[in-house]
Amino acid sequence: MTDKELISGIINRDNVAIQHLVVNFHKKVIKTAYYFVHDMQDAEDLAQDVCIEILESAKHFKGMSSLNTWIYRITVNKSLNFIRKNKRKQLFSQIEAVFMNRDGSHAVERLEPSYIDTKFDDGERKVLLGKSINTLPENQRTAFILSKYDELPYKEIAEIMNVSLASVEQLLHRAKMNLQKKLIVHYAEYSTKKQ
Repeated sequence: MTDKELISGIINRDNVAIQHLVVNFHKKVIKTAYYFVHDMQDAEDLAQDVCIEILESAKHFKGMSSLNTWIYRITVNKSLNFIRKNKRKQLFSQIEAVFMNRDGSHAVERLEPSYIDTKFDDGERKVLLGKSINTLPENQRTAFILSKYDELPYKEIAEIMNVSLASVEQLLHRAKMNLQKKLIVHYAEYSTKKQ
């Protein structure tokens, strides 16, 4: 099914077209959203929002980019909006978690990561990398996720982000440099604490 046929089918609420959309794009949308929000339930909710957005705005699809690029753009925008909306809520939850025990009594918990011998385990590395990626500026984070996790070519990333190819290359270079600095500092602090 071509992009044009799929869009036409979606506009006409054709079950075959909608089924084709779900089969071919749903998992990709969940995966991309997950790398932004780091929570599977939120990623699945965002995927539903993206599907609704596609159904509601298919009539506005002009075909100036591929359908795949358009869907990625919707997914990225929904994910970034979700992050912006929930930043304040997450901040208050984190503050509350630091000062409250599970039973509701006040306590101060340790903020350091758990240590196992002198090495990080894979889970800790993934958590640390995810947290470091979340601290990147929005454009760097978006380019990095689309490149490294979704493995999209730079040209498609440029279309999704509506920037030039050179801008994508610069964003990825800056993202890598920023991540390297953050991880070096963290690992240096970690090894100092272990001595």
